[in-house]
Amino acid sequence: MLTLRKSDERGHIDHGWLNAMHTFSFGHYRDPEWMGFRTLRVINEDRIAPRMGFSEHGHRDMEIITYPLSGTIRHRDSLGNSEDITPGMIQRMTAGSGIRHSESNPLDEETHLLQIWIEPRELGLAPSHGSRRFPIAEETGRLHTLVSPDGRGGSLVIQQDAVMSAGVFHAGDSLDLDLRADRHAWIHVVRGSVQLDGHTLGAGDSIGISESAGLSLLFGEESEILVFDLA
Repeated sequence: MLTLRKSDERGHIDHGWLNAMHTFSFGHYRDPEWMGFRTLRVINEDRIAPRMGFSEHGHRDMEIITYPLSGTIRHRDSLGNSEDITPGMIQRMTAGSGIRHSESNPLDEETHLLQIWIEPRELGLAPSHGSRRFPIAEETGRLHTLVSPDGRGGSLVIQQDAVMSAGVFHAGDSLDLDLRADRHAWIHVVRGSVQLDGHTLGAGDSIGISESAGLSLLFGEESEILVFDLA
């Protein structure tokens, strides 16, 4: 079973300093048909104006992943962490029993990023933070495991039975995805063009996959995708 989510059907908000697209319901955008997919709760595509950002605010009971696309996002949190996150780096936070943080664009150019929220395996976990650089753009033609429940392959650990991977592929490349009968997948196209089971997906498009043993993706141009393997 396939669940298609087209880019131009996503929620949209423009605050001037923040231009954001919401794959699932978030903030003032509410659509009961799009509240998430399995434990995947949020995929926000944010464009943050130069020298602007989110002032300090709190989160609880969510696994939060930041995937930068261009520019820099400056992170500070109540655990004492402070770092600049740039493309190729991935940051994850376990909000758990409560964490406060700020996110700002420190440069004179726009910052473009994806923020992903995944529901945790249980409530009230100890808050934590981690980041790592991955060779996604350098080692093309394959998926890189970015987050997982067990840190496989040097990935960042999140508190849920969910695996997030990313890859850059060239025109003409293909990718076979094997999916266990009891698992589900969500594919988000960051950029480029992907053909899957008769559907052509472009930048910002997503597709959910359930009850399928496997699918083949064909890339029509240089493309970047995220793949979520979910219980």
